[in-house]
Amino acid sequence: MATTDLTQDNFQKTLDESDILFIDFWADWCGPCKQFAPVYSAASEQHPEIIFGKVDTEAQQELAAAANISSIPTIMAFRENVLVFSQPGALNAEQLDEVIGAVKGLDMEEVHKQVAEQGNEEEQSPQG
Repeated sequence: MATTDLTQDNFQKTLDESDILFIDFWADWCGPCKQFAPVYSAASEQHPEIIFGKVDTEAQQELAAAANISSIPTIMAFRENVLVFSQPGALNAEQLDEVIGAVKGLDMEEVHKQVAEQGNEEEQSPQG
């Protein structure tokens, strides 16, 4: 499957409807982004069960700001609507495959449990 251009209009819907969503934050002027693009595109073809999105940080500045992008390329991975990976810098094909394998292999029951526990800890922390 080819990559999907993500915008302010379709980002949340794509995230909500994806079991696994990888996102490449990039810009046209970014050399490392251009070097990473073919690697990312090839991975999207090898893993049709995963949605591979791309966010043009120049055209989608609000989206990039909401994701706290300060360096590009930045790769993020969401699984069941939970951010499970975020790293600035281009990956080579082997590194990207390792990340894909790790994200696919996550015990999401455990991840959701940890997220819930973190939320409870934050609610219970003393204010002041």
